[in-house]
Amino acid sequence: MKQIEIWTDGACSGNPGPGGWAAVLTYEGHTKEISGGEENTTNQRMEIAAVMNALESLKEPCDVTIYSDSAYVINCFKQKWYVSWQKNGWKNSKGQPVQNRDLWERLLDARNSHHIQFEKVKGHAGVDLNERCDELAREAIPR
Repeated sequence: MKQIEIWTDGACSGNPGPGGWAAVLTYEGHTKEISGGEENTTNQRMEIAAVMNALESLKEPCDVTIYSDSAYVINCFKQKWYVSWQKNGWKNSKGQPVQNRDLWERLLDARNSHHIQFEKVKGHAGVDLNERCDELAREAIPR
């Protein structure tokens, strides 16, 4: 399998408000940047959208390391929140509907054909590709 690194970030101007997402995919010295935005969204939706769109852009099963500064995204997978959500009919630990279910379901589907490792990075800490994603996500915010 191809070894892919994916760096992701989401941004929002107001929360909710217009937002953008971005991902930088790297493979054997090649880099691909993708981004997009929505008129009315939240920062958490943009964080999920970045990972989801990056995985959906892969054309074949890959061995992927995803780097994100979003504790929401990272903890969902490292702590396997999604397992409880699915088992409990998409209710969180407080018995309330899971926010952003539509995107979580797409992300879970997108990850099924890949071997994925999630890694937390500190945001705004000078990590080059994380900073690049932040810049792209902010540029993708609809004006």
